[in-house]
Amino acid sequence: MVGKYVTETILADAEGIARAAQVLRDGGLVAVPTETVHGLAARADSDEAVARIYEAKGRPSFNPLIVHVRDMDQARELAEFGEEATQLASEHWPGPLTIVLPRRGKAALADAVSAGLATVALRCPAHPVMRAVLAQCDFPLAAPSANRSGFISPTTTAHVLASLDGRIDAVLDGGPCEAGVESTIVAVRDDGRLDVLRPGPIEMGALSSDGNIEAPGQLASHYAPGKPVRLNATEVAPDDFMIGFGAMSGDCTLSASGSLKEAAARLYACLHEGARSGKPRIAVAPIPDEGIGIAINDRLRRAATPPD
Repeated sequence: MVGKYVTETILADAEGIARAAQVLRDGGLVAVPTETVHGLAARADSDEAVARIYEAKGRPSFNPLIVHVRDMDQARELAEFGEEATQLASEHWPGPLTIVLPRRGKAALADAVSAGLATVALRCPAHPVMRAVLAQCDFPLAAPSANRSGFISPTTTAHVLASLDGRIDAVLDGGPCEAGVESTIVAVRDDGRLDVLRPGPIEMGALSSDGNIEAPGQLASHYAPGKPVRLNATEVAPDDFMIGFGAMSGDCTLSASGSLKEAAARLYACLHEGARSGKPRIAVAPIPDEGIGIAINDRLRRAATPPD
C-alpha cells in the first residue's frame, strides 16, 4: 500500500498462503507468483482494493485488468460464455490463456477492472500458489503484473520488490515464474471470431486487434527498462549491455542453446539485469519470430518503443 515503509515477504507455505488470503480479504495488495509472471492481486469485487492496484502501479485508468478465477463455475458468474469461449477454456484452463468476454450485467466486480468497457478479461491460472490463494478466497482476484506501470514485468520476488517495495502489503515468495512472459489474450467476438490481443505462451496465431485498448499489454510502449533498447543486434558497441541468444553471447544470454522456451523464461531477468547495469544502452540479439518467439519479440518491440 502506498505510504508503507516495508513490504512483507511471506513464504508460500500453508501458513503464508493463509496469511496472504487474509490480507486480500481485508482489501490489501499481495504479489503472487503465477506460471507467467508475478501478479499484483487484490479482491476484484472491491472498488477500493482495485483502486489501490492502479495507485500502486501508477497504471492508466483506461488500461483494464485481468481477473483471475479458481474455476469455470466462478468464471460463468462474471462473463457470458458461448460455445467458442467454453471450448477455449476447456482446452487451456487452468493455464496461461486470458479470454476477453462480455461482462455479465450483475457481475460482482469493481467497475475499474473493465476500465469502462462492456467486457472482462478472465484467466484461470495453473500455478499452485495462485490456485491455493484463490481456493481460500470467496471472491475473484484482479492481478496485473506486479511492477510499476510500463516497466519490466517481474518473474522473481526480487523483481517485485525492486519496483513496488513500500507500495504494496506483501509478496508471496514461491520461487521464479516458469513461462516468463504474460498470458496469451484472446477476445471472443459476438460472431464467434477470435482476435488475438496479446501473444503469449499459448500459440493462437498473429495479432488481430484493431488498435483499441481492450486488454493489458497493448500499449505501444511497455515493459521498458528505462534506457534505449536496440533489437536484432548483430554487432555490439562498447557501451551496449548485450542480451545474447544462441551462438551470439552477451552480458546476459537468453538461451545459449537457442531454446525459445528458455529465452521466454529468462527474458525479463535479462532486461532487469540490463536496466541495473552501468551501460547506457541495451542491445538484443535476433530472436526467431516463431512459436513463443512471437511473444518474446512483441515484448521486446514494446520495450524498445519510447514513451509518448
